[in-house]
Order: sequence, then C-alpha cells, then structure tokens
Amino acid sequence: MSTNVLRTADGWWVVRDERAVRIETKAVTTAELLADRDAVREAAASAESGTPVDDLVALPPVTTPCRVVAQMVNYRSHAKDSGFTGDIPPTFFRKASGSVSGPRDAIIRPAHVKFLDYEVELGLVMSATLPVGTVVEEQDLPRYVAGFVLTNDVSARDVQLTKTQFYESKSYPTFTPTGPYLALLEPEDFALLLNLRLRLSVNGVSRQDRTLADMIVRPAQALTLLARFQTLDPGDLLLTGTPGGTALKAPPKPIAKISALLPPAVRWKAFFKGQAKNPLYLRDGDLITATIATPDGQIDLGEQRTPVTDAP
Repeated sequence: MSTNVLRTADGWWVVRDERAVRIETKAVTTAELLADRDAVREAAASAESGTPVDDLVALPPVTTPCRVVAQMVNYRSHAKDSGFTGDIPPTFFRKASGSVSGPRDAIIRPAHVKFLDYEVELGLVMSATLPVGTVVEEQDLPRYVAGFVLTNDVSARDVQLTKTQFYESKSYPTFTPTGPYLALLEPEDFALLLNLRLRLSVNGVSRQDRTLADMIVRPAQALTLLARFQTLDPGDLLLTGTPGGTALKAPPKPIAKISALLPPAVRWKAFFKGQAKNPLYLRDGDLITATIATPDGQIDLGEQRTPVTDAP
C-alpha cells in the first residue's frame, strides 16, 4: 500500500488520514529522503496521533534543483484536441526546476503572456539512477520509480506556438505546481497505474477528467525512450502528459488548411485573434483545483488549489 509523504519548511511527514506524523530524518532533499525509507516506515507505523494536515503548509514534495522532464501529447484525447492523426512520435522536453511551486501557491501570469493554459499531469519521481541505454520493462518500474506526484504543466501558449519554444513557455516561476503528496509506492501498487483518474477544474467547472488508460506511451516505455539519450537520478521528475480538455485546441481542418497558405505573421495574428474569444484560458482571480487518485482511494495524491494572479 502506498505511503503519502508531505514536505513542509521544517521537515517531512507521513500522512495518515487527516493527520501527519513527523519523519525523524536528517534528509533535506527528496533523494535523501528516498535513501532513508526506514525512517518513513517507522513514522508510518508510529502510534503517535500526529498533527492535523490542515495545520501544515505543504511545499512541493520534489525538491529543487532537479531535472524536470515532460512528455508531449501523450493522451489520445489530447492528441485529438490538438489535431493529430495517425501515429504520434514520442517527444520529450525539459522544464526549468525553478518552475516547481507548491500545491497552494499562486500561479503568476507574466505580463506579456496573454494565453495561459493548464495541464494536469501525473509526475513520476525517480528512486534510482537510470543510466543511458537502460531498457525498462513493466516489472522494473518499482526499481526506478519511487512514487507519484500530482503536477500541473502550466503553459504560455502564445510563447509556445509563436516561438515553437516549449522550454521558455513552460518554465516561468510557478509554472509547475507539484504536490501536495509524494505517494511512495510498493511494488504491487504499480498494478493500479491505469486506474488513476486525473481531474482538473477551473472555478468549480470541470475541464479535464480521464484515467491513465487514455495514455499513449506508458511509463516503462517512456523511461526506456528517455534513457536513449539522457540519465535520470533519484529525485528527478518526469511529467507524463495531459488528457484532453485544455484551453488550446486545434482549429477545424478547413481553417487550418487555409491558414497554412498565409505568411506566418498573418497566420499567427489571425489565430490569436480567434483565441482571444476563448473563455477557457486562465485569468487573474481564477482558481484551479486538481486531483489524481484511484477510485478506491488506494492511491490518492491529494488536492491542489492554485489561484491565478497577474504579475505585479
């Protein structure tokens, strides 16, 4: 059974129902905590009643600096929304670790960003070094993946599309809300992977709601593909893609064909003029709520409640 771990400014805690028990560890980073699993187990088995979770201020359970890697268009529903047909080549991109923020922290929209979007995603936290050339089978996941976290891959779509620049558009500070919990997994928990349900709402209105069964490239294959060209280390974070329901959607095919004939400057001007009428993009004062859990609650990554605010 998975164990939920919470991080605060003064230490690490094991969450049991609505209360948390302090982990007696000297660990500062996520990697150090993962190396001290005995302390986690002792806290989980403690008879102490604990502190109410609501009394604790949660930080991201993934400490920085670390590698933050993400998968692009990795759910069938998102591929459909994005106008993709046929096979989609697996694609990865990096995010700055400075984009990682807490599960209650405000998402700050830079002044030059007009089209701010959301993407609820399951994050994998690495437990062991994944060297270049490693082949990961399904049964190997417990060796390399310590646990799951809830993340939101916030995206500045105008930067992403006009510059074809994923790194910048997704790396501004506060653009990767993470947590509240790191669910440390036992080997048998990985069998529940496809039952995880991702949900995101804005101001109480549902926007995204899918299970991992909609995923195209699943974690073992993703790690194998990623290991073709880079190493991952304990505490690194892999975002595994988002389901359909984001604000950005591809225009109808007839319009897309006509637009392709226009000069780039004219094409983008027309596209964003249309996007300006889209009410789904995030605005100052919006509240995003996101969860990831199995229906039976065996794995529950907690809830994010992140307000959106404009940069001063």
